[in-house]
Amino acid sequence: MAIQFGTYYTLIFAAVVLLVGKFLVQRIRWLREFNIPEPVAGGLVAALISWGLNATTGVQPSFDTSLQTAFMLVFFSSIGLSANFAKLREGGMGLIVFLLVVMVFIVVQNSVGVALASALGLDPLIGLIAGSITLVGGHGTAGAWGEVLENQHGIRGAITLGIACATFGLVIGGLIGGPLAKALIQRNDLRGPQGDGTHGALEAGTPNFEFPHKTRLITADATIETLALFAGCLAFAEFMTHFTAGTAVQLPTFVWALGGGVLIRNALDYVFNFEVFDRAIDVFGNAGLSIYLAIALLSLKLWELAGLAGPLVIILGVQTLVMAAYAGFITFRVMGRNYDAAVLCAGHCGFGMGATPTAVANMQAITNQYGASHKAFLIVPMVGAFFIDLVNAVAIQVFIKFFG
Repeated sequence: MAIQFGTYYTLIFAAVVLLVGKFLVQRIRWLREFNIPEPVAGGLVAALISWGLNATTGVQPSFDTSLQTAFMLVFFSSIGLSANFAKLREGGMGLIVFLLVVMVFIVVQNSVGVALASALGLDPLIGLIAGSITLVGGHGTAGAWGEVLENQHGIRGAITLGIACATFGLVIGGLIGGPLAKALIQRNDLRGPQGDGTHGALEAGTPNFEFPHKTRLITADATIETLALFAGCLAFAEFMTHFTAGTAVQLPTFVWALGGGVLIRNALDYVFNFEVFDRAIDVFGNAGLSIYLAIALLSLKLWELAGLAGPLVIILGVQTLVMAAYAGFITFRVMGRNYDAAVLCAGHCGFGMGATPTAVANMQAITNQYGASHKAFLIVPMVGAFFIDLVNAVAIQVFIKFFG
């Protein structure tokens, strides 16, 4: 028996999830020590409650996912609106190097998935479903490519498998990023800018999302202006999604939302000389991120994950170990073996197994404890939200061509 909760109830439950997560992280020491993001902590409790209801009564709670999509678009719009060209230049060579590191990882992830699927007697394309299609790509890519694999390559249940794998990745990405970064920081005796393990001061020019619990002073006028900017980003994203549908430049809606934010922000900065109120964008972006993650985990159906075939569980388990090892040994070393590199590893685990919002939440958990990492917060959102989808689409097509 399914129980459908509408928009308002979904928002109420999401707020409760965030409050529970905050309470748990404040009260349970190991959650703080392992830097588990608050939405992940609260979301897993909600998922366990849903699983308990389903196991004992057969009830299947279902929530309005339109809100999840809307807040995801708000989050990506806030990334674009905070990225003027001056900030993008700050990313510099580090952004290019990190993108190359991530590109290599996509090849590794898909190679592992295909090899294990073949060794376990499965269609190699199922290895792609348990590879970058779902782990780097997330739920949206899982649905899109699942339909292609079902209709064109005869992989039965590809969409269901994809959604389950993407959900697994979303949870695992939020669980391994913080502990890995913490281990790297402690093992290499690294220090953030403050060097004392406390929250850093909120300085001018600090990238959005870096200190989500800091107080931001905003006004009603700034709030209205910022809402208008977000509406412009979402309108642009909706228009471009429909306009480019079926063409060579078709991209996910959230990529257009981010791109629209970049265009609007820089047009206001350099054409109209209008000062954008970054603190308001920061508040909306953090709120969108938290609510998106809360609803995503609130909607997690553990009974569907429990039904995954044994071989697929093995593949996903190995992919988790590969992600942690790659981030710890490759990403960390290539990016400089310093504090910024450790925070970048937390972010890489987030979108390498789950989604960019998970990556940002992972990095927030680290910077809240150890201090700011401007470089990581400039690089990860841009690579994880924009470039990675383009690279991933090409990689998936190449692998399907060879193994399809």
